[in-house]
Amino acid sequence: MFTGIIEGVGEIADVRDTEAFRRIRVRAAGIDDLKAGSSISTNGVCITAREVSGDGFSADLSRETLARTTLGGLRIGAHVNIERALRADGRLDGHIVQGHVDGIGEVLDFERSGDDWNLVIGCDPANASRLAWKGSIAVDGISLTIASLARGRFSAAIIPFTLEHTTLRYSRPGDAVNLEFDVLAKYVERLVTPYLERIQDPSSRQ
Repeated sequence: MFTGIIEGVGEIADVRDTEAFRRIRVRAAGIDDLKAGSSISTNGVCITAREVSGDGFSADLSRETLARTTLGGLRIGAHVNIERALRADGRLDGHIVQGHVDGIGEVLDFERSGDDWNLVIGCDPANASRLAWKGSIAVDGISLTIASLARGRFSAAIIPFTLEHTTLRYSRPGDAVNLEFDVLAKYVERLVTPYLERIQDPSSRQ
């Protein structure tokens, strides 16, 4: 489990395809206690460190991960958000992030607004029920608060610290981003959907 509070920005140092996987090498600092087999969030995707050294780690990406996240488009030199798994005695400063990407969004606009920056992300309208004004969402692993909602899009206010310490400083309109909706919203949706289906189906009330 993660919090969406990014610990550092890594750089893709190598990308190699094998028969079943794609192996990436990430150059990153501040991960001294990371071990082989540990989970680490990379642009919001929970992956497993295969080999760890003083300057970074390598990981194997499955075809499923490559197809359903933006990690399939990573090239050497690309920047990625890095967060180690939350310790049991750690602070939950962001929100509960599993590292299980729900879909890919698109940066529609990213402009300065006063002291902050306004980030607008386009997403599948079918996921509207999982978004809430002032609710949480993980964008490339970053815990953000939704500032506004419209059909097929949402916005978030980005403070200078977040801009400076995440990959958002490299973001441009048209960029693809990994989205993970709040796990609490997903469980509530799962619980209430059968009930809503029953009350909307006349035959179920006979």
